Amino acid sequence: MADLHHQIPIKASPEQVYAALTSAKGLRGWWTADSKTDNEVGGSAEFGFDKRSTVFRMTIEDLQPGKLVVWKCRGDHPEWSGTRLTWKMSAENGMTVLRFTQEGWKAVTEMYAICNTSWGELMYRLKDYVEGKKPGPHWRD
Repeated sequence: MADLHHQIPIKASPEQVYAALTSAKGLRGWWTADSKTDNEVGGSAEFGFDKRSTVFRMTIEDLQPGKLVVWKCRGDHPEWSGTRLTWKMSAENGMTVLRFTQEGWKAVTEMYAICNTSWGELMYRLKDYVEGKKPGPHWRD
């Protein structure tokens, strides 16, 4: 098994970062315009890419406002199936440090490498969104 890890400081409160990760409006502001999410543990989140040629469906496993968001991928893409996405937020030195992990990859493949690069870019888009720079979604359709 392999895991992806990213960490980024964001000049905003943990609550602002949490909102960008747990609301459809927030997720549409930096990730994909085709974002739907429940806001409760046991609920679902769904993300479409490239006119829904790719769709990722998640089960929301844990939500701790201003601290933690955990989703588990339910399938769709075979390499994402069963992976767990975790965002941990902590207030440090007047900002939020966001630590992201996508764990449980079955192998280090080309898709793993592509996703690692994409998540690195997305962390900066999320940072810009929360800091008010309005980058818009990376995937618009």
